[in-house]
Amino acid sequence: MTPAHSRKKPETDAAARRTPARSLPAGLDEAELTGPVEDYLKAIYELERTGGAAGTNDLATHLGVAPASVTGMVRRLAEQGLLTHERYRGVRLTPRGRLGALRTLRRHRVIEAYLVRALGFRWDEVHDEAERLEHAASNDLINRMAEAMGEPTVDPHGAPIPSREGSVEELWYRTLSELEPGATADVMRVEDEDPELLRYLAELTIMPGSVVRMIERAPFGGPITLEVDNRSRQIGPALAERILVRPRLQRP
Repeated sequence: MTPAHSRKKPETDAAARRTPARSLPAGLDEAELTGPVEDYLKAIYELERTGGAAGTNDLATHLGVAPASVTGMVRRLAEQGLLTHERYRGVRLTPRGRLGALRTLRRHRVIEAYLVRALGFRWDEVHDEAERLEHAASNDLINRMAEAMGEPTVDPHGAPIPSREGSVEELWYRTLSELEPGATADVMRVEDEDPELLRYLAELTIMPGSVVRMIERAPFGGPITLEVDNRSRQIGPALAERILVRPRLQRP
C-alpha cells in the first residue's frame, strides 16, 4: 500500500468506526476490464477511501505515471461509465467502477492470503506476486481459493477482503502514533507494498493480531517506546503513523 492507505477519516470514539457494507450492482463482464483499467479503478478507490475525490496529480503519484497519461485515461474511463470527473474537483467511481475496483481488490487480497496460508510465503513476499496474478486469475478461481481457506475476511496485512457479491466493510482505525501512554491496542492493519518495512515489523512482532502497549512518546518527534510480547520496542513516529490499531477499553 502507499502512504495514502495509512491515512484515516476522523473517528468519534477510541475504537474503530464501522462503514456499512454496500452491495454493488452486477453486470460488469469479467473480461470487460483490462489490467491497466483495473489498476486505475483500484487506485481511485483507495484515494477516495482515504480522502474523498481523487485528484489527477494524486492519482499520477499513486500509479507512478505522468499526469498527462492520467488525464487521457480518466477521459476514457468516464466515457465507459466507470467514473465521473469534475474539473478541479477530481474523479469519483460510479457504482460500476466501484464494482470493478472491489473485484480487483478481492482477487489481490485472496491471492495474498492463499500464498501465505496455503503455500507458505512470508507476508513480505506476496504483494508483488498478487499484483501480477490479480489480472489473470478468474473470479471462479478466486472464489475456490477463498472457499478452500474458509472464506477469510482480511488479507495477511489486515486489509478487508471484498465479498464475492461485491461488498466490503471498511473499518477505520487509529494510528499507533495516536495512542496515549499506558494505552493498549490490537494491531489491525499495516501497509503492504514495502517488503523491507514488513520484514522490519515482523522482527519487532508488530503485525495484525499483535497486542501493543504505549509506554512513552518522546517529545519533538522523538522515538515511541512500546511493549510488545513483554519486550520493549522503539519505533519512529513516521512508522507509527503507518500502523493502524484498535485501542482496548481501559478498565476503571
